[in-house]
Amino acid sequence: MKIIADLHLHGRYSQATSKNLSIKNLETYSAYKGTNLLGTGDFTHPKWIEEIKNELTEDETGILKTKSGFNFVLSTEISLIYSQAGKGHRIHNIVLAPNLDVVRQITEYLLTKGRVDYDGRPIFKIPCMDFVENLRNISQDIEVIPAHCWTPWFSLFGSMSGFDSVKEAFGDQEKHIHAIETGLSSDPAMNWRLSQLDKYAIVSFSDAHSYWPWRIGREATVFELPKLTYKSLITALRTKEGLMETIEFYPEEGKYHYDGHRSCNICMHPGDSIKNRKLCPKCGKQMTIGVMHRVEELADRPEGFKPKGAKPFRNVVPLAELICAAANIKVASKKMWEVYSPLIKQFGNEFNLIFDAPEEDLTKYTDEKLKNLILLNRSGNIKMKPGYDGVYGEMILDKEGEKKQETQSYTPKVVQKGLEEF
Repeated sequence: MKIIADLHLHGRYSQATSKNLSIKNLETYSAYKGTNLLGTGDFTHPKWIEEIKNELTEDETGILKTKSGFNFVLSTEISLIYSQAGKGHRIHNIVLAPNLDVVRQITEYLLTKGRVDYDGRPIFKIPCMDFVENLRNISQDIEVIPAHCWTPWFSLFGSMSGFDSVKEAFGDQEKHIHAIETGLSSDPAMNWRLSQLDKYAIVSFSDAHSYWPWRIGREATVFELPKLTYKSLITALRTKEGLMETIEFYPEEGKYHYDGHRSCNICMHPGDSIKNRKLCPKCGKQMTIGVMHRVEELADRPEGFKPKGAKPFRNVVPLAELICAAANIKVASKKMWEVYSPLIKQFGNEFNLIFDAPEEDLTKYTDEKLKNLILLNRSGNIKMKPGYDGVYGEMILDKEGEKKQETQSYTPKVVQKGLEEF
């Protein structure tokens, strides 16, 4: 059974998320995208867990379902901010849980450490090693995955607040960490450069803050499972058996790929950044050190190294972005939906179109420029202007690397207006 899973996303009670984020909208737009298993996100938040209970049905498989049969697994993201050996650390972890009773126990444990009602991704002063140990005391079926593990500010290897190894972060509980999430600004090839990561499953999820198809499933992990159950999913994560491939952002498109200083519009390759002592050449302040730089610091292998048995991956730009680039229009605009919706109707979902549609069908149903972009995307040959210091990277389509955009936005009738984009 082929499962395309996005297990890291959020509900509308997390900070900086769409107020229209709902289980229904996640299901609707996941079908557009082609993902068939989602994480619920934010299961510790009291209002969101009530929606989960009201909208989803639990059974003995550990997979929750909507009335129409769409699949969810219980998930959340927890922020841990604490000091260790005299240094401050800010680490985000994904948590997967086998059932609602375990979720209740996790929430009760966290309530002994602080509040869970102010944000879907709450913050606690708990070291990673204690966090994992205490969760495993609740249930050994709980899975903890370091989230977007290279992001500068809040991650395992982050340049601003992270560690240099999984062991350093998790101590004697490191043996219970089985997978790491690449994050938008890195892909598996970058992680392969660290021999310490060979034993971990490398997974990718969207960390979506809205339900739109250019956010949900923008990164995903593909499994081949005998049957979709929580146990089979966790077994695949812990053994790599049944984990087939990951779907990845181009890491250059991520918001923290290169070093830079957003306030001064400065983006620098790590080599140039080092020559400039990591200081902004305009204002002289410390730049945000990006993922590529941090990988170079920790890597013990050359660029291009591929470990034996490494799982394949594909770098992909979401279809909506390709449409906008081809037509010089804005994402979420009426004109974008006028192209996107008929294509989904014709090909079933976005992944079918991007990965599998025959070229003759693309010729029939798209214009030449969009067809060429889809084929470039399929072959992994899209060129990018790298992101930096919280600024997304951009596709380069001409000498200037700039695209004219229309300003009119449009929300299709299936959802309400008032979306904040993430």
